[in-house]
Amino acid sequence: MTNVPLVPATPAESLRRSVSGRVLESGDPGWADATSGFNLAVTHRPDVVVAAACTEDVVQAVRFAGDQGLPIGVQATGHGATVPVEGGVLIDTSSMNALHVDPERRTARVAAGVRWQPVIDAAAPYGLAPLNGSSVTVGVVGYTLGGGLGPMARTFGFAADHVRRLQLVTADGAVHEVTADSEPELFWGLRGGKCQLGIVTELDFDLMPVAHYYGGGLFFDGQHAPAVLHAWREWVSQLPDRANSSIALLRLPDLPDVPQPLRGRLTVHVRYLYVGGSDQGERELAPIRAIAPALIDTVAVTPYSAIASVHCDPADPLPAWDTSCLLTDLPAVAVDALLAAAGPGVEVPLIVAEIRPLSGAVAGTQGSDNAVGGRGAAFNAYVVGALPPPLIEATPAAGRAVIDALAPWATGGTLINFHGCDTSRPIDAWSAETRDRLDALHERHDPHGGFRFAQPHSRLR
Repeated sequence: MTNVPLVPATPAESLRRSVSGRVLESGDPGWADATSGFNLAVTHRPDVVVAAACTEDVVQAVRFAGDQGLPIGVQATGHGATVPVEGGVLIDTSSMNALHVDPERRTARVAAGVRWQPVIDAAAPYGLAPLNGSSVTVGVVGYTLGGGLGPMARTFGFAADHVRRLQLVTADGAVHEVTADSEPELFWGLRGGKCQLGIVTELDFDLMPVAHYYGGGLFFDGQHAPAVLHAWREWVSQLPDRANSSIALLRLPDLPDVPQPLRGRLTVHVRYLYVGGSDQGERELAPIRAIAPALIDTVAVTPYSAIASVHCDPADPLPAWDTSCLLTDLPAVAVDALLAAAGPGVEVPLIVAEIRPLSGAVAGTQGSDNAVGGRGAAFNAYVVGALPPPLIEATPAAGRAVIDALAPWATGGTLINFHGCDTSRPIDAWSAETRDRLDALHERHDPHGGFRFAQPHSRLR
């Protein structure tokens, strides 16, 4: 009998034997879905994808990357994707969907791939709610690691302020159970550091005792933008912490799934949420309702399970470009500058130009011994536009023009979750002291830069 030499296993084949999830190479079924995400403008091109099913799969993928000298990227939903993963190993955690709510402790535990809506639905029967983002299709872990500025932030603070435990896989493949007591420095850095320190595979966090809210959206015709924006600027500074609001200039496409009064025109969207009785919530909102007739008014007593209706963020993937800046103040002249760049009479390919206040519990110190940046700012300005091929240059130019118009009131920094796709601007989401502390953690836990596709702490990386 002739001996047939054995064909050596490829690296990907050896990896398949060590994980329970799928291992994909270019051309395999599922490759296109695994290498794209919510932002269709960013497509990853790794050497191999590991669709992890559990923490042990993440461990094996990280160890494989280390043994092969390959960089590591990670993605759950792709909402925060800004720079494509080029080569290396992309760990897709979207199938890690374990979720448990403890109603007695008022906490939830989620695996790395869980999105916000399932958490909201699981907590609702107990009269509880998470500090989710404005989009309920965003992944819980990535959002929280970046701080987490959601619809109830003025009332309860950043989502990161309410984390109790994290399970972390570091670059050496070790699994860390991270709490304030077990590993206080990692616990500090993971909450807001957004995250060159490893891959968080589980997260425990507090739930809030909120079953319903009084809120929704007020949509005004664009001709009323100056009056509404100037009134909102003065009104929002006087709100109690139970009241939450943001405002946006909207240019929604003329498509059948867009409400007819909002199609293909400039409108102003005032988002509002009051945690408490509807009578007081209505009284607080009355000054804004009186400014002009609303095209649409959805403000009402609403179960928390319908929280997505406050911001009405898109649920379907699209190619997009976004950027932001933090503001020290929003005087009348800043509102005028925003209107001049994106208000009535200006043709710009932007879907949203919004302002969110960073006041109330967001600015407070309770629960804030973490790496979340931006607490000293007064407002966050954020713009996003569609990025199909015809707008590859026009959308970034229009977005930068809005941010440039607000430059006289800018801090020079951003919130890391809102930094966006503008690679022409350095990431400056933390104070120098916080950034140095994060860099020291990174040097300790990932000295060879395995997680180099993560958003960097330092301007030098």
